Amino acid sequence: MLINETKDKMSRMKLRGMLDALEEQLLNKDLQSLDFEERLGFLIEKEFLQRENQRLASRLKQARLGQAAILENFDFKKNRGITKSQILSFGQCDWIREKKNIIITGATGTGKTFLANALAQKACREGFTAQYFRLGRLFDELLAATGDGTYIKVLEKIAKKNLLVIDDWGLNSLDDKQRKDFFEIVEDRFDKQSLIIVSQIPVDKWYELIGDSTLADAILDRVLHASYKIQLKGASMRKNLKGVEHDLP
Repeated sequence: MLINETKDKMSRMKLRGMLDALEEQLLNKDLQSLDFEERLGFLIEKEFLQRENQRLASRLKQARLGQAAILENFDFKKNRGITKSQILSFGQCDWIREKKNIIITGATGTGKTFLANALAQKACREGFTAQYFRLGRLFDELLAATGDGTYIKVLEKIAKKNLLVIDDWGLNSLDDKQRKDFFEIVEDRFDKQSLIIVSQIPVDKWYELIGDSTLADAILDRVLHASYKIQLKGASMRKNLKGVEHDLP
């Protein structure tokens, strides 16, 4: 009876990991032979791992990544313009701890989006928060927020993310509102949080894309001063199989 009351209290306290571990101990005689400290440690470890997994799942859900990309699956065999050691170094996430940025450029199909999403996924696994946007969708959300009065709240929510990934930068020139929106985002992150920008357009063409010389100077100064630059090379990794185009790493 006592064990049932204990299990009920653990369930009500949402100690799901500890409850599962207790059930395992009750069924496993080898575990029952452990001393008190070892059995308690087993319970705590199970609860800790379950909570960590729940937090990771929450971070990944909130990140809204554009691809289910994993850094370990990046194709190192091809001449991509980046080495395995460089990728693994970025995977340690020290650049996020140092509030630095990564700029990924290259032709279409070279794996830019895959790499950006894989780095964001690894950041989530390391305990950082992240969020992925295609640039057009980001501007659409900010435009809607301007209309319904939540613009500042949306900016503040984005600013809190340890890592912001902006994909498809430079597909279109920016209008006046978009320039100002992008400046606000960059200003909020300057020396505070990290940014990944993904673009088909070489960095030396970005000034023209922004359009306004004053804002271009302000934006690029904040983005480029502490950025690692990755230029992916090679032929497109997209191959048409049976009439269906597949995005490969």
